[in-house]
Amino acid sequence: MAIEPEVPATQQKASGSSFYAAMRLMPKAEREAMYAIYAFCRAVDDIADSGRDSREVRGARLDAWRRDVETLYAGSVSQRAAFLEAVVVRYRPRKEDFLAVIDGMAMDVAEDICAPDEATLDLYCERVASAVGRLSIKIFGMEEESGFRLAHHLGRALQLTNILRDLDEDAALGRLYLPRELLDEAAIGVDNPDKVVASPAIDAACRDVARIARGHYREADAILARQPRGDLRAPKLMSAVYSSILDAMERQGWAPPRSRVRIAKTRLLWFFLRYGLPA
Repeated sequence: MAIEPEVPATQQKASGSSFYAAMRLMPKAEREAMYAIYAFCRAVDDIADSGRDSREVRGARLDAWRRDVETLYAGSVSQRAAFLEAVVVRYRPRKEDFLAVIDGMAMDVAEDICAPDEATLDLYCERVASAVGRLSIKIFGMEEESGFRLAHHLGRALQLTNILRDLDEDAALGRLYLPRELLDEAAIGVDNPDKVVASPAIDAACRDVARIARGHYREADAILARQPRGDLRAPKLMSAVYSSILDAMERQGWAPPRSRVRIAKTRLLWFFLRYGLPA
């Protein structure tokens, strides 16, 4: 039986997402291209997170997206992937980066990730975050050398920040992305996600992950400070906002009970004015 993924709207707005403000900084053509990239990522992520479908069904739906991407790059266009055609023709993002995003979602479908080793966590971040960055830098107009290095570091920084922010939400889905090595160092026995996130000792492991994220932010900001070619406003804004979220989480700590960190609208407006205006 053929499995048909849901078709996202061509100009799907990302309102309510952390990326919306950054997308709004871009000229219309680039903004619409980023909406299309976001729609693709949202579609495959929704498949991975669909609790109502079996792993077999979700895997088949991701495989359908793989076929659609292959077809698109072969010169034909399926109905599902039609909203990506203009992006591929104009900006030439790499096929392997679309496929890498799907592969990352497939990691969540194959099993509920629970305390992966550091190498597996890095691979996951590479696929679900840095690959998205590589797609995005094509739209930013960056050259591959500096753009791909930026995607490597900023993608990992953002994803690790999200992991630290979403501990409880992920545990409710049976998932835990903190690396096993750091949990072992904190003397937290890995049994199930609910028990791990309820442990007071989780703060030490999370602070270690935060230090890794900080290193990636420093590398990303150093690349941006050299002013490579391209529209750098969106990545500068994302780095500033998410680094600020990490600041707030470090001040609060991760020992339970935790509250989800949010950035005040006035603070977001300040970031928008600082990084959103043309240089």
